[in-house]
Amino acid sequence: MAPTDALSITALTPAAMEGCLALSAEAGWNQSAADWDVFFRGGTVFGIGDAHRPDATGAVLPYSGGFGWVSMVLVTAPQRGKGLGTRILCRCIEALGAQGLCPALDATPAGERIYRPLGFRTQLGLTRWRGMGGGAVPAGVRPLAPTELSVAAAADAAAFGAERGALLRDLLDRARAQAFRTAEGTGFVLARPGRQALQIGPLVAESETEAATLLDAALARADGPVLLDLADRWTALAAQLRARGFTPERPFNRMALNRAEPFGNPARLMMVAGPELG
Repeated sequence: MAPTDALSITALTPAAMEGCLALSAEAGWNQSAADWDVFFRGGTVFGIGDAHRPDATGAVLPYSGGFGWVSMVLVTAPQRGKGLGTRILCRCIEALGAQGLCPALDATPAGERIYRPLGFRTQLGLTRWRGMGGGAVPAGVRPLAPTELSVAAAADAAAFGAERGALLRDLLDRARAQAFRTAEGTGFVLARPGRQALQIGPLVAESETEAATLLDAALARADGPVLLDLADRWTALAAQLRARGFTPERPFNRMALNRAEPFGNPARLMMVAGPELG
């Protein structure tokens, strides 16, 4: 038995927040304490090693649509290559399976080589884009008010495949300046501040034209670096980002265990909330 095989996987508490933040920062990820707190409050964070400074983590976030999200699979650099990431991934899959939920995740190309042999199948192609905010708020949108969140939550549930009103309210509270909805219709955009940049998403709309207006509005209120994860099918939005000086950073594949059919309606899902949230 390898030494790492003897290390148990335990459910972490918020007392591990500092250690979790250190892991995501070491990996160069954008998560803030508020992002990690989503998993501590609404899901489960698993860890290997010290309960306050884990060597590896993985998190699950159950959703209402018959699936749950696998996220935050991280291993500190000195412990990589020892199988800790695969062990904690399997624990996450097991935890969601015990709840009758299909595990889903957003995979980098490196991660896909691990997930595909386990039975994960591609549902959607995504690309992360990086750039800077700026510009003017266009006509045809208005700030998303807290009293209108139920309309946005219903549109998000149809596009994403699960109701997650509590998460959307959390995002709205964190970055209200970048939250907009269309003046007529159900399209909306939210954002959240991260460790390195503002993450824009989710963005749900009935068309690319509507999405482009919402994107311009959110970017107009963004001061500094911006990240967003765009579905690959939306080529006009990609061209809009390039025209604004954004560059593609890396691809993702949205995958689910033994399921290639999307849970929601990808024709309305323009930008996702992020690979950790779905």
